[in-house]
Amino acid sequence: MGAAPVRYEAARAALAEAKRIDDVKDVHDRMMALEAYAFQARDGELLEWAIDIRMRAERKAGRLLIEMAETGERAAPGRPEKRSPGATIILKDMALTKSQSSRWQALARLDEDVYERRAAAAKREAAARVETPAATRTQEKQAARAAREAALGARQTALPEARFGVVVADPEWRFEPWSRETGLDRAPDNHYPTSAVGEIAARDVASIAAEDCVLFLWATAPMLPQALSVMAAWGFDYRSHVVWAKDRVGTGYWFRNAHELLLVGVRGAIPAPAMGTQWDSLISEEVGEHSQKPEAFLRMIEQYFPNLPKIELNRRGPARQGWAAWGNEAEAAAP
Repeated sequence: MGAAPVRYEAARAALAEAKRIDDVKDVHDRMMALEAYAFQARDGELLEWAIDIRMRAERKAGRLLIEMAETGERAAPGRPEKRSPGATIILKDMALTKSQSSRWQALARLDEDVYERRAAAAKREAAARVETPAATRTQEKQAARAAREAALGARQTALPEARFGVVVADPEWRFEPWSRETGLDRAPDNHYPTSAVGEIAARDVASIAAEDCVLFLWATAPMLPQALSVMAAWGFDYRSHVVWAKDRVGTGYWFRNAHELLLVGVRGAIPAPAMGTQWDSLISEEVGEHSQKPEAFLRMIEQYFPNLPKIELNRRGPARQGWAAWGNEAEAAAP
């Protein structure tokens, strides 16, 4: 008998002897680490048996969790995850998440033949990933993402009313200086009309946003908390941001600001960029007129979402080709 079968039988035996959740989880976690190693080493046999033991551990842990709930040793499913009389153990004590608990219990409730088919499918999928070159896998993911984005764009542009899959906003933030007597000389109010955060948050951006939509929201460093509150008020969840590195330094209280932030928020099931197509999170561009943003960021967004209908809020001048625009300084697109 070779080394791999011996290790497999030893792992099966360790799992069979495990009687407590923490012991089963220890086997599970070791198999997760072994899976990662086997995949990197392109060892199909090792990967297959690591998956087999890992799934068996999840199924056994699920059974133990069900038994613990039935006996009152832990809080019953559906109840708040807190200690109650007679339930001395909660998921946190076992270093488990609610997601793990739910998935593992569902696996435990499967009929044996259904479970075996699911395990076999997991092994086949892993084997295919091992056999497929990394470059090919990346290309396949990029193609799948592009097809998904194109299909989403087709659905959104077919809607009877204007709904946008991409919203870019550069609100006219009103920044309150520490002293209105000495600080207003550098305030945005000297350059264009500004609005209070409450007014900006109250705009019905949700009514023009498609069910699946991404928001790119400009924010300065001192207005970051307000920008996040506006994002939430418009119905988007924060995901990430990109930094505009300017070619000249501005003002600031704590630091002389040489950057601005473009926040990313999502609603619904908007596809993130495919691996290998993302831009760097730091983009260096020249500073133009006051508050004017570089067109490079719009080119980035177009590369990410070439097919989704787009609108730019607070646009200055003519709308970008292929975009809609809104704002007191926005103009119709050039013919």
